[in-house]
Amino acid sequence: MTTGTLFGIGVGPGDPDLIPIKAVHILSTIDLIFTAASTKNDYSLAVDIARPHLTENSVIEKLDFPMSKDREVMEEAWRRHARHIAGVLEAGHSAAFLTLGDPLTYSTYGYILRHLKSGWPHLAIQTVPGITSYQAAAAAVNRPLVEGEESLLIMSGVHGGERFERLAEKPDNVVFLKAYRNVDGIRQALEAADMLSGSVAVTHCSHENEKISTDLRILAQQQPNYWTLIMAQKNRNGFSNA
Repeated sequence: MTTGTLFGIGVGPGDPDLIPIKAVHILSTIDLIFTAASTKNDYSLAVDIARPHLTENSVIEKLDFPMSKDREVMEEAWRRHARHIAGVLEAGHSAAFLTLGDPLTYSTYGYILRHLKSGWPHLAIQTVPGITSYQAAAAAVNRPLVEGEESLLIMSGVHGGERFERLAEKPDNVVFLKAYRNVDGIRQALEAADMLSGSVAVTHCSHENEKISTDLRILAQQQPNYWTLIMAQKNRNGFSNA
């Protein structure tokens, strides 16, 4: 059975020029574009980033996902959208699924992919990797993410620094994505690990309003911003929190 192909495309952190060339080539030939959106807001930053590379015939289909902490509610949404996408592909149509950053790093696409592979293993799926926000943030401050035999931990900041604090052995480098309202909790965890002096926060990475903060104490007192990530490291010769 010949089916259409689903292309999982990471559009990068914000700058349209950071979209992979392979993704640009694919988008120039695909007219159906899937993207995730909240049930409370149908805006898609991923579509805005990719828009310069879309065709004039591109049809944008926003898949609504509830902002819920209930795993069953989310699983039902993933199953429902996977079923819909499978139907499109089985009808012989190809489509792209856009996601911020990299499609396999803290991405809704990853959940959809899991359900498609489980329920429709015969479908053709290609994933195009993208530049993550923390890679772009490291570039923005000109600081290596990891060197030599160092370790690097990537984790969600949704629950602050609680999980990081529970680690018996701390990594040499850590990135907290989705810091948002939890900057102060992350700051406390980094301070307890003696990593605060090697920390830096980047908000709206690679966008025109990008902001770099080297003092998490001050940042924690400001209005929280959803697009905030924090990088921290143990003492490394030649690098501070700037």
